[in-house]
Amino acid sequence: MTRRYSLIALATAVIAAVGTVSAIAQTAIGPLLYDSKGSVVAPANYRDWVFLSSGLDMSYSNPPPEGQHQFDNVFVDPAAFKGFQKTGQWPDKTVMVLEVRHAAQNVSINKAGYIQADIAGVQLHVKDNAKGGWAFYSVGANGQTSRFPDKSSCRACHESSGSVDGTFIQFYPTLIDAAKKAGTYKDGK
Repeated sequence: MTRRYSLIALATAVIAAVGTVSAIAQTAIGPLLYDSKGSVVAPANYRDWVFLSSGLDMSYSNPPPEGQHQFDNVFVDPAAFKGFQKTGQWPDKTVMVLEVRHAAQNVSINKAGYIQADIAGVQLHVKDNAKGGWAFYSVGANGQTSRFPDKSSCRACHESSGSVDGTFIQFYPTLIDAAKKAGTYKDGK
């Protein structure tokens, strides 16, 4: 009798696991994943994605405080990168990650210049046409995301100054030629 109950318990666990995988698969679209509450899930493996560019002390309004340098690293999911290379446009469900890192100097044998150090913040730029197109998300230390308001200054700046589809292709040298070839590139202000 014990073995029979063990088999029933195992079968129940397998059915539950398949149901869970099925529920996850229904909310996953490429790297874009939503949790059960409809919030975007921050991708854990974004550093394995395509690296687009890095900037030092990038600022769209005020420069950073003296002596507090930061690097901005931008990653995009590989499928979106390939789609952009072919069409000069971002496909639906594109996920871009902005990782901001503190800069450090005098590390190890380094006597001049800066290296990237700990993470200062992470943000997502997600294109989901079913949810209104592009949106920005902040990623908290616990991995939870919170969506920026649709009328945020980030969105307004990207829409007015982004060179392709509200994105700053002008800062991503590996994509400028693809956008120009496709005729989607506009000079960003």
